[in-house]
Amino acid sequence: MKTFLTAEWQNLVMVNYEIDPKYLLPYLPKGVDLDYYNGKTYISLVGFLFKDSSLFKIPIPLFGTFEEINLRFYVTRKVGNEVKRGVVFINETVPNKTVAWVANKLYKEHYTSIPTKHKWKIDANYKEIEYQWMVNKKWNCLKVIANTDALKMNAGSIEEFIFEHYFGYTKVNTTKSIEYKVNHPSWNVNEIKDYTINCNFCDFYGKDFEILNSTKSHSIMLAEGSAVSIDWKRHQF
Repeated sequence: MKTFLTAEWQNLVMVNYEIDPKYLLPYLPKGVDLDYYNGKTYISLVGFLFKDSSLFKIPIPLFGTFEEINLRFYVTRKVGNEVKRGVVFINETVPNKTVAWVANKLYKEHYTSIPTKHKWKIDANYKEIEYQWMVNKKWNCLKVIANTDALKMNAGSIEEFIFEHYFGYTKVNTTKSIEYKVNHPSWNVNEIKDYTINCNFCDFYGKDFEILNSTKSHSIMLAEGSAVSIDWKRHQF
């Protein structure tokens, strides 16, 4: 069976930070390299809605729609003459423990389960997209206000760099890594007019990422999203 998961990923908010590679190297899976944009490495705080999820084409009752918050960075893997561009997740957060357990069990990912919620307000001119997640009894928040007009990403842009990574890589241990494929079309983006970021990176992601508490974001993006599928086949190397 080729497809493990299908879903709609909607209104993906990306807050991107330049970061010294030394903070990422301990999390780098064996066999992949850091990906650079104009000589810089980046890490992204991401919020989006996971909607109408199905496993092996079977809808997930009650748990099929939920928010996900994740922290990720960007890598490449060279196989022959092909360069595969992918992401590594520091952590992925969902509200349901069952969803987190399945993802960790089958994909060796780093899911946790905590309370989350979202609020959208969309009209003819503006989209107000907000995601919240609770850490240590405090709500963290990621919110953008953007134009509703859908724009194609420019070739070579930072938007293209951030969004156009179609593989996931997981560090199993110091000698083994896993690769899987994420399938979706190139997304349209919305121009950001205003934003709010309230995240205690140290509380949630640990001391390794405390520096992000005092780092100014490089860019904030909103992608409209699309239908997505994740291949069942996983390649261990």
